[in-house]
Amino acid sequence: MASAPQNQSLPLFYNQLEPLSSQTHANWKVRATDRAPFLTGQHAIPVTVEEFPLVQRRMPIVFSVGDDPVPLALMGLNEGANTFLDDDGRLIDPELYIPAYIRRYPYLLARLRPDSEDLSLCFDPTSEVIGPFEDGEALFDGDQPSEVTKQILAFNEQFEQAGQRTGMFMKEIKDLGLLMDGEVAIQQEGNDQPFVYRGFQMVSEEKLNELRGDQLRKMQQSGMLPLIFAHLFSLSLMRDVFARQMQQGKVQPQPVAVPTF
Repeated sequence: MASAPQNQSLPLFYNQLEPLSSQTHANWKVRATDRAPFLTGQHAIPVTVEEFPLVQRRMPIVFSVGDDPVPLALMGLNEGANTFLDDDGRLIDPELYIPAYIRRYPYLLARLRPDSEDLSLCFDPTSEVIGPFEDGEALFDGDQPSEVTKQILAFNEQFEQAGQRTGMFMKEIKDLGLLMDGEVAIQQEGNDQPFVYRGFQMVSEEKLNELRGDQLRKMQQSGMLPLIFAHLFSLSLMRDVFARQMQQGKVQPQPVAVPTF
């Protein structure tokens, strides 16, 4: 069996990566859980463009800073503040849409060798949902992947494809010069100064309005324009998330800036 991929610069949530093997993990199982302790301290979660219509109903969608920005759903406005989970990692609102990035964990498609383009199904062995348990659903049927494992693999492949489409969307809005530094100031009664949040990017409505007609038609036909509007509409939820933080006592006493994502 190939060795585990290098564990440097692992994605958000992942502590280790190990390739799933019918030899090493023949008797392993996966079990359901209603808790996500790995998520409790995370306030910004990557999302794909297909998820914008669902995410924008409850969470603001912003873009990270840097040369390769990615869309992010904000579950809190301060680092370490997740307003949609309780302290045990259970959903406060059971009807909340859960981004695919979260549902993918603890699995991940990764290259086992730097010189190979092939992706293998890996997992985080520190997760509490996969292991040599007595209960749960088997990952292998003999030396073949079980139906559960086939479903997990298919979901991860779909996620990778969605990630590629999201990358193309981000390239388009960058090439069109639509991104600008974001900032939101929320005035709370009883405070002399507003709470100011920065460290993210957003689409500039001014730059969007300056696009030529042919550019806008192309964006409409490709489906980009509705996605941009979903992002812009979602920004009004910043104040709702702030209100949730206030209610839960997760707002710092002085105005702070959101760290760079």
